[in-house]
Amino acid sequence: MAQMHQPAALSTCPSCEEPLDTGDLFCGACGYDLSAVPAPPEDRPTLAINGLPPLPGSAPQGAPGSGSGPAPGASDTAAAGRAPGSGQWPVAPEVDSSDTPVPTHRSSDLPGTDSSGAELGDSGGAGVPGASSATGPGAPGRPAATAAEPDGYPLAAPTPGAAPAADPRTGTPTPDQSASPAPQAPSAPPAPQAPAPVAPTPSAGTKLCVACRSGHVAPDGYCENCGHAQPRERDHMEQELDAVAAVSDRGLRHHRNEDAFAISAAALPDGSPAVIAVVCDGVSSATRPDEASMAASRAADATLRAALPRGAHPQQAMHEAILAAAEAVNALADEPTGAREHSPHQNAPACTLVGAVVAGGLLVIGWVGDSRVYWVPVDRSGPAARLTEDDSWAAQMVAAGLMNEAEAYADERAHAITGWLGADAYELEPHTASFKPDRPGVVVVCTDGLWNYAEAAEEMARAVPLDAARRPLHSAQVLVGHALDGGGHDNVTVAVLPFPAPPQGAGSA
Repeated sequence: MAQMHQPAALSTCPSCEEPLDTGDLFCGACGYDLSAVPAPPEDRPTLAINGLPPLPGSAPQGAPGSGSGPAPGASDTAAAGRAPGSGQWPVAPEVDSSDTPVPTHRSSDLPGTDSSGAELGDSGGAGVPGASSATGPGAPGRPAATAAEPDGYPLAAPTPGAAPAADPRTGTPTPDQSASPAPQAPSAPPAPQAPAPVAPTPSAGTKLCVACRSGHVAPDGYCENCGHAQPRERDHMEQELDAVAAVSDRGLRHHRNEDAFAISAAALPDGSPAVIAVVCDGVSSATRPDEASMAASRAADATLRAALPRGAHPQQAMHEAILAAAEAVNALADEPTGAREHSPHQNAPACTLVGAVVAGGLLVIGWVGDSRVYWVPVDRSGPAARLTEDDSWAAQMVAAGLMNEAEAYADERAHAITGWLGADAYELEPHTASFKPDRPGVVVVCTDGLWNYAEAAEEMARAVPLDAARRPLHSAQVLVGHALDGGGHDNVTVAVLPFPAPPQGAGSA
């Protein structure tokens, strides 16, 4: 049964702040009418925001009378983030040991799952007090209103004892039904209420701001409502096939993602599967490194997909793929003369490349630069191994016996590369190699944005989840997270290929 709201007793006068006694109807100091004090709103958010405690006097989340419940799907994830026994969200530290602000992750940045394992949908703020949501029939998270005020909420019931309301048809006050005992003639049915105004539907292809969820994104990538810069498509990319998955992330320090990847599958002449992964890292000191990495990854992938079904040996196909990638990057340097006149100090676009093919019981790799391939056995009974040698200053120092590996990679010149794809490369020398592993394993193809945080093969093996062969996408996400947790100083890209390749259509568990 519904009950009338009982206002809480006041301890001080709202007008002069003088103390009040229980049962006072008027303030003894200023005569303020205490019955005129409005009741506090019932809907008060109790979810702590940015580490702040809930508002004083608010009911616990989801308690009767609180007016708000837990957001859908948040029952488990929210509880996991609270300090034990506190009931509040912990305050995140502002800086880490390197005096760098701790990054804040929104729920939209990365896909997640709820406690049942289902994907979390974009609620658009539904279920969170104060969040904006779509209105009108069929809007998600809110039922359509039949009789509503212009703000979309239901019309309030008449208050007993209040002045008669005006007839919306004539503008004259309606008779007070309770003033006269005489029976009233049946009145005409009320006119239908005007429907709530419906927000205009954005045109097809229009994006909504990830920050305010209401403004449209302008062509320059900024919200027309709040001015928030929108994440770009390449800031975080994920792709999964039956037997390979890859993830690329901008990282926490760079303003754009200059990495790129391509993953695909092809069939050998005998019908057996061939799985392909290509990862490229744009050279930041070159012009348009993001375009170089994208062009190289696409060209190498297309060449491999064309050569393998024709029966080319995977190692020869990898060599041809690297040459094709180099030509694609070289083509980016062919700019009009006028463009070079306006930017005379630009150099040619450049990138590194590393690729892997799992086909016919072979693992074939190829590379130019300092991106790497690691081998991690599934049962961890055998040792993990790094299968590539960097084209870098540090690798040259180690190969010449002038420094050990620890000394070389501690030097500030360690990551200066000596081989790359680009029109200004000294001489293109593609490296290729073939392996025939004697046990199942996982192939990790990555840029230095990952291996900087797991350089030794044993460190990489510890970072790779034990179920990587069955869940390559999850494993790639974990590895990218490992780099971001370590500082995310660079773009991070990793592809995970199980060996041997699972049958087509098997999917990942």
